[in-house]
Amino acid sequence: MQISMLAPEIEIALLGLLLLVLGLLLPHKGRGIMGTVTFLGLVIALLLSAAGFGQEEALFNGVYQADSYGSFFKLLFILAGLLVVLSGSAYIQRLGRRANEFYSFLVFALLGMVVMAAAGELITLYIGLELMTISFYILTAYLLNNELSVEAGLKYLILGAISSAVLLFGISLVYAVSGTTVISEIAGHMQFQPAMVAGIILMIAGFAFKLSLVPFHMWAPDIYQGAPIPVTAFLAVGSKAAAFAAFVRVFMLALPLPQFEWGLVLAVLAACTIILGNLVALVQTDIKRLLAYSSIAQAGYILVGMVAGNEYGLKGVLFYAMLYVFSNLGAFAVATAVEVETGSTSIEAFKALGKRSPMLAAIMTVCLLSLAGIPPLAGFVGKFYLFSGAIGAGYLWLAFVGLLMSMVSVYYYLMVAKAMYIGTNDDMTPIKPDTSTRVALWICLAATVLIGVYPAPLSALAQTAIQLF
Repeated sequence: MQISMLAPEIEIALLGLLLLVLGLLLPHKGRGIMGTVTFLGLVIALLLSAAGFGQEEALFNGVYQADSYGSFFKLLFILAGLLVVLSGSAYIQRLGRRANEFYSFLVFALLGMVVMAAAGELITLYIGLELMTISFYILTAYLLNNELSVEAGLKYLILGAISSAVLLFGISLVYAVSGTTVISEIAGHMQFQPAMVAGIILMIAGFAFKLSLVPFHMWAPDIYQGAPIPVTAFLAVGSKAAAFAAFVRVFMLALPLPQFEWGLVLAVLAACTIILGNLVALVQTDIKRLLAYSSIAQAGYILVGMVAGNEYGLKGVLFYAMLYVFSNLGAFAVATAVEVETGSTSIEAFKALGKRSPMLAAIMTVCLLSLAGIPPLAGFVGKFYLFSGAIGAGYLWLAFVGLLMSMVSVYYYLMVAKAMYIGTNDDMTPIKPDTSTRVALWICLAATVLIGVYPAPLSALAQTAIQLF
């Protein structure tokens, strides 16, 4: 076994420990370098992951996989982490002495995501999941003097623990019937006993909570609103992508469609998620809650590709998960800049943003239109892959639901644009984000436009990653 194949994981783990130690050793005035250390460490992890892309080897007798599929999601998680660190730097600095722990927990959550994406065995997957969620429990309740943050952390802890228990119980039933927890070996020991069916249902429920699929979505809006906004951004993008990475690997390898017809169950979940997420978003007056319901709907769209289970569908899952990083984090970066300046994320705070900061308003509009699937932006190409896969697999009705709800989503996204460009505001003080936030914003804008105009490189990368299936 080559240790180099685990280089990104080792580097991220060491970075998290280094941040904890630096926070203890450095004087208070020297803790301003924590963001810089985190950024440089994640850049190194990104380079290591890119260098290892294309390697294919099962490590520790199949317990851990070094493959293109896992490498694709490693790149996605690290890019998301970098953008959160850049866009949230001004917000995190307001945490004072506790900023160093914030960065370390952010890195440990990222490590959990990486382990989930590359896990080739169910217990290893569960350990990665718990590392990620425990870090997010702490980060969600990080604002000790904010009642919403403390409430969000408590809700997430209780509901997250229940969902993790449900998932673990499902894993135990699958193991009891198949006699193995190695994902690639479960299909060969498949026996359709009631215990196996119950185990599969419980695993779907556990993953559905992590993905905030309807009816397991009720935790998301309150937690997204109460958590610090950089945590909300990372939770909306990173944890969802990690759950999808694990969900697809488990159900496409261990429980393939020809052996177990779970496609219709997931299709109904996807349709309900898309419909409810978009309809409830119509009446939201807070940007964080609006983006929470938007992310619920987006999870439904991505699930459409998994339901299809064909080349277009699976490529669409990976393609859309990557572009979602840039479009969603671009919107959250603007919301972060507005909250740092005004102390609010209500739509009222966004009124007249087109005059107070034309750059922020323009980038917010482009990112939201991409999430709506408007051409020629990246979201249009992603939804094209997802819906094409669904139609090819015989789920024409599901593609129709997705298309109809995409048109509905345009309405509430344009409500934000209307407030920014037509609304009036008593406070017309210009909003000037710091340098790192501007860098994150321009990266998100460029990626959202370029992936839409020229999707071939990302499409080829996703095509290589899905060869596993």
